[in-house]
Amino acid sequence: MIRTDGKFRVGLIQMRSGRTPQANLDEAVKLIGEAKAGGAQYVQTPEMTNIMELSRDALFATIMEEDKDPCLAAFRELARKLQLHVHVGSLAIKVSPERAANRSFMIDPHGEIVARYDKIHMFDVDLAGGESYRESRSYQPGESAVLVDLPWARFGLTICYDLRFPALYRALAEAGATVLTIPAAFTRQTGEAHWTTLIRARAIENGSFVLAAAQGGKHENGRETFGHSLIVDPWGRVLAEGGTEPGVVMADIDPAEVTAARGKVPSLQHGRRFDIIAPIAEPAHLHVVGDPS
Repeated sequence: MIRTDGKFRVGLIQMRSGRTPQANLDEAVKLIGEAKAGGAQYVQTPEMTNIMELSRDALFATIMEEDKDPCLAAFRELARKLQLHVHVGSLAIKVSPERAANRSFMIDPHGEIVARYDKIHMFDVDLAGGESYRESRSYQPGESAVLVDLPWARFGLTICYDLRFPALYRALAEAGATVLTIPAAFTRQTGEAHWTTLIRARAIENGSFVLAAAQGGKHENGRETFGHSLIVDPWGRVLAEGGTEPGVVMADIDPAEVTAARGKVPSLQHGRRFDIIAPIAEPAHLHVVGDPS
């Protein structure tokens, strides 16, 4: 059914990707079919839809260049078949023998790629309990923020760890984005502490919808992700939330709510440039040889 009221239905695909791209693809295709059957017009998969692999050697032995990637080709065909906007949250794509891109793709109902975004901020962290990640060892960071116009709204594309850098979202909102997308694979540890708070903050401070499909549960590679895919409105209200199991999270989006929220608190119009005045460090004491002091 084609809506005429300006609203649209979104479906977030929550996954638990493993080490085998074909198995991950099969699961994503099944869940996207469920979302379509439920009336979704736009679907979003999580970060690292095609593979969750901690071993660098195994990763590069498996992933492919964009024009050879079978998962991307399959998602393009699926978008055509289902007449659906398919937002692949991200795929690991080989860009050189030593480097990959953490790249998202927006695919239209004709199967055409209408936008690509390479994750800008690399997840290089050391957490409690010895949990450590160095995304920059295998992936090259993106350098450009990306917006894309869909039939209902202008979407700003980001991925996972980008969530912690609010300047990116303010720039996207100032450039016209009313829907911010944050497909993710948040760790359980950081997700329990910060996921919902940060997602709601990005929605509130920019007066935007936030759509965040997530990985969830204990993965084949031993990593544990938080799940809890979220759809949040411009006032910071949670419209729909997943748990930790794979599945589909759905909600209807009314773009008019962005205008209403920004009309109540027009903070995007109130931003001002400013200088920073910092303390001047006192000069270090110099001891001169022979100085009687």
